[in-house]
Amino acid sequence: QVQLVESGGGLVQPGGSLRLSCAASGSISTIYAMAWFRQSPGKQRELVAWISTSGRANYVNSVKDRFTISIDNAKNTVYLQMNSLKPEDTAVYYCNTVARGYSWGQGTQVTVSS
Repeated sequence: QVQLVESGGGLVQPGGSLRLSCAASGSISTIYAMAWFRQSPGKQRELVAWISTSGRANYVNSVKDRFTISIDNAKNTVYLQMNSLKPEDTAVYYCNTVARGYSWGQGTQVTVSS
């Protein structure tokens, strides 16, 4: 079973940037589309961005043009570059397959606040 470890979160002011990383213990991107999810207190976990096995990136409207998902196949790592952050982006961020097929990691907290 592939294990996922997210990192890179932190406290940032509105308009700032962060780069999240998700390191997988095994090969991932050639088999499944990978994705980033987020969960805010009291809300359901939601899909934010995903990247197909062919490398095509997709985003929900709320993060389009601000977030960029990418994969380094050699490192089995998925990234999420987040720019122009807003307070509503505050959440715990997780990675997984689009189908949520792997066990969830611990996530990484992103807090956007002045």
